[in-house]
Amino acid sequence: MTQKQMKIARIYLNEGSAHLDKLITLLNDVERVTGVTVYRGIEGYGESGEVHSASLIALSLDLPITVEFYDEIDKVNGIIEHLGKNIKPGHIISWPVDVQF
Repeated sequence: MTQKQMKIARIYLNEGSAHLDKLITLLNDVERVTGVTVYRGIEGYGESGEVHSASLIALSLDLPITVEFYDEIDKVNGIIEHLGKNIKPGHIISWPVDVQF
């Protein structure tokens, strides 16, 4: 088994954001990143402090969404730089990882 250093990025959005479809298109069709996962939160809050949650009575359409992807370090850095023009500051985090092949 070989090991390669790569990078993971996580982007914090909400369901009401128009960014999700464009982001997935960019990551898959344009950048062809190695792996992408979108997580839908059941509850969360951001800088406003307003809690958004899902309940059995009323399902919110403004729940938290995180988009996580990984690839070569330089590629991820370039994508983050590009996304920084459209995603609010503080909504993108990243860290290096060792990927086993």
